[in-house]
Amino acid sequence: MAKKSIPARCLAMSGLFEAEHPFAEDVTFRQQLLETAAEVLRAADKGEKFIDGVLPAEMNLVAALWYAEWNSAIDAEEGPLTERKAWLNSIRKSLPSCFCSQDNLG
Repeated sequence: MAKKSIPARCLAMSGLFEAEHPFAEDVTFRQQLLETAAEVLRAADKGEKFIDGVLPAEMNLVAALWYAEWNSAIDAEEGPLTERKAWLNSIRKSLPSCFCSQDNLG
């Protein structure tokens, strides 16, 4: 049996994610964020790169969620962007190992 890639393994558990996002209580927002992150993981599993420093084969659930929210926040014309941007910054600072090559962690 072939070993599953990091994006494929993250995709399998993406439905279990409970966000510490300021809008996590908004079911529609949460579902859209998870669906978009799942799309990112599927594309990464096929070799598409989304974040500088993160190889497609190393895309993980946290980075996919961050990318989905980052992409959504730049397109947003309304809503409390300050809270969204604070969440984006917080995730990158709190979990830097999710945003770099796994070779840099050893």
